[in-house]
Amino acid sequence: MSNFIPVNEPLLDGNEKKYLCECIDTGWISSEGPFVQRLEKEFAARVGRRFGIAVANGSVALDAAVAALDLGPGDEVILPTFTIISCAAAIVRAGATPVLVDSESDTWNMDLSQVEQKITSRTRAVMAVHIFGLPVDMDALLAITQPRGIKVIEDAAQMHGQTCRDQPCGSFGDMSTFSFYPNKHITTGEGGIIVTDDEGLAERCRSLRNLCFKPEKRFVHEELGWNFRMSNLQAAVGCAQLERLDTFITRKRQMGCRYDELLVGVPGIQKPLVRTAWAENIYWVYGLVLDDGVPYDAEEAIRRLAAQGIGCRPFFWPMHEQPVFRRMGLFTGESYPVAERLARRGFYLPSGLALTETQIRRVADVTRGVLVS
Repeated sequence: MSNFIPVNEPLLDGNEKKYLCECIDTGWISSEGPFVQRLEKEFAARVGRRFGIAVANGSVALDAAVAALDLGPGDEVILPTFTIISCAAAIVRAGATPVLVDSESDTWNMDLSQVEQKITSRTRAVMAVHIFGLPVDMDALLAITQPRGIKVIEDAAQMHGQTCRDQPCGSFGDMSTFSFYPNKHITTGEGGIIVTDDEGLAERCRSLRNLCFKPEKRFVHEELGWNFRMSNLQAAVGCAQLERLDTFITRKRQMGCRYDELLVGVPGIQKPLVRTAWAENIYWVYGLVLDDGVPYDAEEAIRRLAAQGIGCRPFFWPMHEQPVFRRMGLFTGESYPVAERLARRGFYLPSGLALTETQIRRVADVTRGVLVS
C-alpha cells in the first residue's frame, strides 16, 4: 500500500550524513572511534550524569547494569509487570528473582504503593521503567528505596529529554539506561547507553561491555563479559540526533496535542494524560486504551486500522503472562488486572518524528471512523 503510514519513521535530516562520511573518510568505524566518547560525554551531560557508557542496544544496557550491581541468586528486584521483556530478562539471566507490581490506570506507570508492599529482606533493587511519555514519580520512589538502602535502576529508554519535577530523566537512582532504537527520540539505528554518577559502576560497565579485557594483559580474563560495544558509525548518528533533541521534544509534544485536538469527542477511548504533578507528557508514542464497552480488543482495532493503511502497535504484554517465564515457574497464580487490561485494550498510533501534519490528520480521521462505526 503506497500511502501506508508506518507506526514510526525516524527523522535523519541533520548532521547524520556529514558525521557518517567523516567516519568513512577517516577510517574510524569501530568502537574505538572518537564519536563514541563524544556521545558518551555529551549525552551524560545532557541528563546530568558524570559518566556515560555507550552500548549495542537498550536491552544489553539493562544486562550490564544488573551485572554491575552484582545482582544474582537470592536477590529480589521489583519492577512493573507492564514493560518490555528486556527488563525482566536481565534480572532472570543474572539469576535474581523478578518481583512484579501492577500499573496505574491513568499514567500506565508502575504503582508505587505496591512497590512498598513487595519489599522484603531480600529486595536488593527496584527497576523503575518510564512508560510511553510520562515518567514514574522518581522522588516518591526514592523516598521508599533510599532509607532502606535499595538500589534503583532507572529504565529511561523512552524518555530522552523528559524531566521529572524539573530534573532530567536519566539522572535518578544508581544507574539509568536509554535505548537508541529507531523509534526513540534519539536513534543510532541500534544502540543504547548507561549513565551513572558512580565512577566504580561506570568502570565496571565499560569492562563488562568489552569482554572484561584487562588493561595490563588484554587476553587474560578474570571474569566473563560481553561484546556490547557501540560502533563509531552508530555514535556519529547519535551525536547528530542529540544536537536536535530540543527540537524533537517540541515536535513530539505538538504531535500529541494535535492528536488530542483531532480525537476530541471520539467515544470509547482513553487518551494519554497531558500531565501529572511531576511531568508534562512527552508523547514518545500516542497511546489509546479502548473502553470496556467497545465490542472488540486492541488486536482487532489494529487490524481494522491496518486495513486502511494505518500502522499501529499493541501495548506491552505483561511479564506474568509471558509463556517463557511461566515455563520457568515464575509468577504462578499472580494477577495484575490493570496491566492485563492495558495489554488487551491498549495500542498506539503512528508517532514517529517524520510524521507530517497531513498524515496526523489522516490517522485521526481513520481512527475516528474505525471507532465510531
